[in-house]
Amino acid sequence: MSISHAPPTSSTPDISSISGADLDLQPLVPASSRRARVPRWLRRTTGPVLLLALWQLLSGTGALPPDVLASPGRIAQVAGDMVADGSLPAAMGTSLRRVAAGLLLGLVVGTGLALVSGLFRIGEDLVDAPVQMLRTVPFVGLIPLFIIWFGIGEAPKVAIITLGVTFPLYLNVYAGIRGVDAQLIEAGESLGLSRWGLVRHVVLPGALPNAMTGLRYSLGIAWLALVFAEQVNADSGIGFLMVQARDFLRTDVIVVCLVVYAFLGLLADFIVRSLEKVLLQWRPTFTGR
Repeated sequence: MSISHAPPTSSTPDISSISGADLDLQPLVPASSRRARVPRWLRRTTGPVLLLALWQLLSGTGALPPDVLASPGRIAQVAGDMVADGSLPAAMGTSLRRVAAGLLLGLVVGTGLALVSGLFRIGEDLVDAPVQMLRTVPFVGLIPLFIIWFGIGEAPKVAIITLGVTFPLYLNVYAGIRGVDAQLIEAGESLGLSRWGLVRHVVLPGALPNAMTGLRYSLGIAWLALVFAEQVNADSGIGFLMVQARDFLRTDVIVVCLVVYAFLGLLADFIVRSLEKVLLQWRPTFTGR
């Protein structure tokens, strides 16, 4: 018995005879990967530019008097004058040195206490309760005590910044250490890692994301602490310029100093974010849609 094959009809074209030129293929692009036509940097700057335009409009029409708040043009002019006479760069240098010293001491103290409390149970029993008690005390309220203990020089200012930096670092590093998956610890032990090997290769890398978050919080608090520290018995720094401007009702100088504070804080946050991209390349994260 023979079976005959019918030739292909016109309604069923031969696929092998279709070339790539005859196909109109459209690549499928996921909705999450489609980019907006407007550049992101332009969208991020639209809000501040509109706010400045509104500010200038209110100042120009007289709705916002100069003794209440100076106009953006006046503030830019004053900032240029302060840069030209050297007063603003000198104040920025003094403030940066204070923040750097307080941040370094706070990093050492906060991270050290978190390691002792997070890695050892006896360390938690001895360290965690006193730290939790001290962190509820407003560090600004300790300024009079610091002045009595350390005098009116640089020491109380650095101490205030150190105290403000220590507690966010402690909390985040401690939470990062205790948040490491126990199965990773068991896997490391099954591979023969020593206690120090577990700490170095498992615990510390697992706690690093929380540590970087704590560093970002600490930088923000460091600038906040600097504002208070430099307004008490200070003869230099950005806060000292603000106190002088307050006495003479110079709102333009005050706003210039506030803008400098904000710029330095934004720069510090950018540095930490860049550091996160380098140190946390192994961790895929959601970047928004």
